[in-house]
Amino acid sequence: MTDSGTTYDLVILGGGSGGYAAGLRAATLGLSVALVEKDKVGGTCLHRGCIPTKALLHAAEVADSAREGEQFGVRTTLEGVDMGGVNKYKDGVVDRLFKGLQGQLKARGITVIEGEGRLTSPTTVQVGDTTYSGRNVLLASGSYSKSLPGLEIDGHRVIASEHALTLDRVPESAVILGGGVIGVEFASAWTSFGTKVTIVEALPRLVPAEDADCSKTLERAFRKRKIAFKTGTPFESVAVTDSGVRVTVAGGEVIEAELLLVAVGRGPNTTGLGYEEVGVALDRGFVTVDATLQTSVQGVYAVGDIVPGLQLAHRGFQQGIFVAELLAGLAPTPIDEAGIPRVTYSEPEVASVGLTEEQAREKYGDVEILNYNLGGNGKSQILKTAGFVKLVRARDGAVVGLHMVGSRVGELIGEAQLIYNWEAYPADVAPLVHAHPTQNEALGEAHLALAGKPLHFHD
Repeated sequence: MTDSGTTYDLVILGGGSGGYAAGLRAATLGLSVALVEKDKVGGTCLHRGCIPTKALLHAAEVADSAREGEQFGVRTTLEGVDMGGVNKYKDGVVDRLFKGLQGQLKARGITVIEGEGRLTSPTTVQVGDTTYSGRNVLLASGSYSKSLPGLEIDGHRVIASEHALTLDRVPESAVILGGGVIGVEFASAWTSFGTKVTIVEALPRLVPAEDADCSKTLERAFRKRKIAFKTGTPFESVAVTDSGVRVTVAGGEVIEAELLLVAVGRGPNTTGLGYEEVGVALDRGFVTVDATLQTSVQGVYAVGDIVPGLQLAHRGFQQGIFVAELLAGLAPTPIDEAGIPRVTYSEPEVASVGLTEEQAREKYGDVEILNYNLGGNGKSQILKTAGFVKLVRARDGAVVGLHMVGSRVGELIGEAQLIYNWEAYPADVAPLVHAHPTQNEALGEAHLALAGKPLHFHD
């Protein structure tokens, strides 16, 4: 066993969103940083998650545009989908971002260590036969695709999201187990490519973590797109056949398809990394932290998907920045989990920040609700999208929840999260001028209406 001979200000175990963000910010603030990554920096988000799935969804949008051009007076037809071409486009996006990230890490003087790391003490991480020492250690080991007990993912007929992103063909049919973000995004993309999709979700509605009105509107849109789904329907078993899979759900119903995509969430990568041996407290595999993201061990911090809460890349970014600034002696503001924006990039999109109506009623009791129908928004009419902007307000107080459904509404979440995080009242937002015609106007119109002076408002 050898020692690297250098004691870094920060040693980071994991080069995904939270880990590399912490490294970049810490290096900018003058700290010496070592970043340990067993695969490729950028982690799940860049290589197997956010970026490639959104590239796939954009290709799906292009397919829909070609198929539906006639409704806009443009004579187009969809001849087919070349998955080789789609994958080349997708991989090109990922590769350019990966090279850019590598350049950023190098330019800021971060020591990148390739290999599988293991925490061996509150100040050391071992990689192979070498030990790297840090005055502080950050755990950012990310997550993996979960399955259900007894359900084996073979990567061929029963697949996880990472396998779905490398398919060399458009499946004729697929069952998707799980109606959360991952499940509905793949259902949306595959349907646009021509796959017959059935979603199986044990909970009562699709995207069950979102506001109930968002779920209802998404379900209505999916029915219109002929995406089949069974909610309140637990999975029972799957049998692999010569031609595909036979999926049995509660009640004994059997669904046959070419593939079964298991999209039941992601689990924390914390097993076998030395965390518990060093004294880091875990809860069901997740690392527990305090308000400063410090674990139960002094000087050891944790960020990203291994910390209980939303498993989102931008949450990891912000947590990494927080830890770096804390260690550099600054006084960063603790992160409000409810203030983290959430987007599901299906067609239509679902975007939200803050509390759902149900959560707001539990917290405040008396609330005001306003639904602004996108039928009153000119740009939404141009795009031929239906949906709404829903505001949840504590009675006579600030807006505590914003929820949107419709094509491209994910691009509106920036202003929405400012409204929530600044604890704005409707009257604070109503005087702001929103460009016309934009979908962004829908946020302005909704706040005008809630402030008591509606303009283009449709009940």
